[in-house]
Amino acid sequence: MALEIERRFLVQGLDWRRHIRWQAQLQQGYLVATADGFTVRVRRATGDEAVAGAWLTLKARLEQRLEALGHLAEGLIRQEFEYAIPEADAAALLVLAPQRLSKVRYGLDLPGGEWVLDVFEGANAPLVVAEVELEPQSLEQGLALEPPYWCGPELTGRHELSNASLARRPLALWPEAERQALFQPAAA
Repeated sequence: MALEIERRFLVQGLDWRRHIRWQAQLQQGYLVATADGFTVRVRRATGDEAVAGAWLTLKARLEQRLEALGHLAEGLIRQEFEYAIPEADAAALLVLAPQRLSKVRYGLDLPGGEWVLDVFEGANAPLVVAEVELEPQSLEQGLALEPPYWCGPELTGRHELSNASLARRPLALWPEAERQALFQPAAA
């Protein structure tokens, strides 16, 4: 089974910029996004040749218990099936997608997994989110991972901040109090 195991963090400040390895402009649209977490997404990436392309991705929540860790997998581990598709197909599917978003993605040179950082655009600006994708064999290490100091609150499992949710209900549509609460520094 294809699995995606990742942790997500709200980013504060600009110190992450010194870790950039590559960047790409991403457009993504959601053809299906159900309340139980099943999505069918089309993504087109332009920019650095190594990461440019187009993909069709299906994701589903994985509702199982990680007994050894005593942690509910939902939000941390999902099924993910991703297929490269022709750019022309991606462009046509993006037009059909009822929910879309755009962001600039940066690949980062950080330890502990495959780190990327997304700077959301349009109605989801000024949201900046860092993600670390973990390998199944390093899951326990990934849970113990200390994120960089510029990572703020952990967003793993916060479904209202998933890309599919942000495409459906962007930050600009959130009540002001909710937006302020998201960006408020944690009390010491």
